[in-house]
Amino acid sequence: MQPEKKWYAVYTKPRWEKKIDAALIKKGVESWCPLQKIEKQWSDRKKIIEDPLFKSYVFVRIDVTERTKVLMTDGLLNFVYYLGKPAVIKNEEVAIIKSYLAEKDATISIFSKEGFMEDAKIKVNHGVFMGNEGTVLRGGKKKVYVKLESLGQVMVVEFPAEYLSLK
Repeated sequence: MQPEKKWYAVYTKPRWEKKIDAALIKKGVESWCPLQKIEKQWSDRKKIIEDPLFKSYVFVRIDVTERTKVLMTDGLLNFVYYLGKPAVIKNEEVAIIKSYLAEKDATISIFSKEGFMEDAKIKVNHGVFMGNEGTVLRGGKKKVYVKLESLGQVMVVEFPAEYLSLK
């Protein structure tokens, strides 16, 4: 019986997301680098480019026997770990991100940090908790601590302020 394939996030060198995605696919690994179309302004022109949605992250769908093959990819630093093990990304979360990106002109908006006061209701717009709602426990210059309530449990997660929007 073949081991079950699961989604994992891998951490890459900065600005290597597309290269690593292509290299993993070439190796026969199911890889996905979520991209969003954004307009970039240069001094002489504007251009629409595909930019990675998650900076320095690529998703791979593998079984445990393929971990070494993934790690042996140039520019890939490591798996993203949670509680001492590679973090498994739920199929539903990957499906949500894919459906979001399939929407016409899907983009993530950036909001200023000053908008997140204690007890403010927020929505997460980026990362594995995208789509979840929570309450700000403590704001900061770069990080915001948010209480997410799901499955009857309270989880306190530290987010970069730009991942959040006011609800």
